[in-house]
Amino acid sequence: MKKLKDLTLLDKFLFDETMDHPEAHEALLQIILGQEELKLMTPSQTEKEFRTMPWLRSIRVDVYALDQKGTVYDTEMQAEHRTDLAKRSRYYQGLIDSSLLEPGTISFNKRNNTCIIMITPYDLFGKEKYCYTFIPCCKDDKNVELQDGAIRIFLNTKGKNDHEVSQELRDFLHYVESTDEKIVQNSGSERLKKIHACVSRVKSSEEAGVKYMQKWEEKIIEREKALAEGREIGRQEGREVGRQEGREVGERKATLSSMHKLMEKMNMTAEEALDFLEMPKDEWDKYLCDS
Repeated sequence: MKKLKDLTLLDKFLFDETMDHPEAHEALLQIILGQEELKLMTPSQTEKEFRTMPWLRSIRVDVYALDQKGTVYDTEMQAEHRTDLAKRSRYYQGLIDSSLLEPGTISFNKRNNTCIIMITPYDLFGKEKYCYTFIPCCKDDKNVELQDGAIRIFLNTKGKNDHEVSQELRDFLHYVESTDEKIVQNSGSERLKKIHACVSRVKSSEEAGVKYMQKWEEKIIEREKALAEGREIGRQEGREVGRQEGREVGERKATLSSMHKLMEKMNMTAEEALDFLEMPKDEWDKYLCDS
């Protein structure tokens, strides 16, 4: 377990707690979008849940806010390497969109514009860019945009196209990885200073420290519950087959059950659950195929 003072913005807890300060989230969006005039009109909401039907998967977005033009922002920090972020962002887009029109609204033009931002410490698309911005356009004529008001942005802290993005964005992405005050001092960015001030406030807050410990304890409790339930299912499955095969079946069933419990109760992905269960990565494939 890391100490609160040692966390970087890649750590979900510190990111959420920092972005809970409206000035930090506003500064972050201004840096990413290059829009100095952007102003948030609502407090940032962390861990906001979206759900359609009880039997369908819900989502819990990292940081949600609305600006002065009515644009909705969902800003996500994704430290663990995942290959499904494109489709995940599509699912997020759909659930967020479903909440934006009141029953009986006639025109879909009244739907808010949306911007989903994914920040990662890896290059999802392999082009060594810091920033990948997606706006739907026509396959037959790239100059024709769909203009449906939806933007999805994927940021990579390890980009190499320095000449194509602003120095401020590069400084911010490097700061995300290390959360080192020296980057802020060398940058001279007032917006980055605002973000760092909020980070420092969180790290020195006794209340945040208690909350961090409680979050960690809750994770440990959920993990132990999931493991206990998984072992019981594994034992039951093991009784139905031979001893040696039963142990193997039991262990696999126990891990699968624990993984599914963590996904359900803590809104984890399959990969996050396996990592939390400390399952070796070279064994993930045999569980992910059943997730």
